[in-house]
Amino acid sequence: MVSHPFSRLRLVAVTLLMPALALAQQEELAVAEVERAPIEETVHLDGVIEAVQQSTVSAQTSGTVLKLPFDVDDSVAAGDLIVQLEDSEQRARLSQARAGLEEATAALADARQRFERIEAVHERGLVSRQEFDQARNNLAAARARVERAQAAVAEAEEQLSYTRIEAPYGGILTERHVEIGEAVNPGQPLLSGLSLEQLRVVVDLPQKYADLARTERRATVTLSDGRALETGAMTFYPYADPATHTFRLRMRLTEPNGSLFPGMLVKVSVPVGERESLWIPASSLIRHSELRAVFVLDDQDRPRLRQVRSGTLDGDRLEVLAGLSEGERVVRNPGVLLGSDRLDLSGPGQEEGQ
Repeated sequence: MVSHPFSRLRLVAVTLLMPALALAQQEELAVAEVERAPIEETVHLDGVIEAVQQSTVSAQTSGTVLKLPFDVDDSVAAGDLIVQLEDSEQRARLSQARAGLEEATAALADARQRFERIEAVHERGLVSRQEFDQARNNLAAARARVERAQAAVAEAEEQLSYTRIEAPYGGILTERHVEIGEAVNPGQPLLSGLSLEQLRVVVDLPQKYADLARTERRATVTLSDGRALETGAMTFYPYADPATHTFRLRMRLTEPNGSLFPGMLVKVSVPVGERESLWIPASSLIRHSELRAVFVLDDQDRPRLRQVRSGTLDGDRLEVLAGLSEGERVVRNPGVLLGSDRLDLSGPGQEEGQ
């Protein structure tokens, strides 16, 4: 035998009402009208926290790894030594370049003295024009050799500096690509790291919501515990992912407070539209197993239990999808009716949802 759903509803009502205290009969019955009001539709997506600054440091010169002062998960400050390469070859090249500069500087001094002597006698007509031109050209060539030697010294100093790799910013080391004693070449990855001081949220928006989200530029980011995060400017990628057909949205977090880390999942709510809906106080709803019902007052102010289908919970109000009409009166505090003589379960008042 199949029972009618509202026979079950009546049984539920009796089950709920029988254990009530007599004191409930003395309480005031609170009533609210079913109201029609707009609701903002939002799409809820999974976002990922990522670091704004995350990079891999690579070798810029050849050498053997001598020191790795920090390991994975260690914190480093900007300017800390994170890799030291063996530098004997670079120091030898620097010494050679400096010696070449000294030699070129001495040759320049000699060429300048010769030119000054020839210039003095040339003015009195004691040397030929050819000798004068030759002395002047030798001076220019000596100056060029000095400049070339200075450039060689600068390059050698730079190559030597490349043997000492320092942290470009403060953060945490996330990966080590080399070990002590390993020979490295220019371009080879050494260490990877990221900064926790600047974080952002990245989320992929379905194509059908992208245009509206780009126009509205509003989104709410929350953690699993419901705490909302403050976000800064929103950046929309100007192209869609060819595989998922989604547009990437990026938002800077303005409160990296030490409890947020790259890779964490967050909820991103993006407004995508608005529609009219019916609302009742959230306290009006009676829940029992899979049933949802409210007490509705009829024309004689008698409460009748009616099954409804609920929707979105917005603060202290609840959206009603079916079962009620605008302007109907519902009981805000249905607990008052428990065991009260104001409720007559034996009469014809128990209603089916509309």
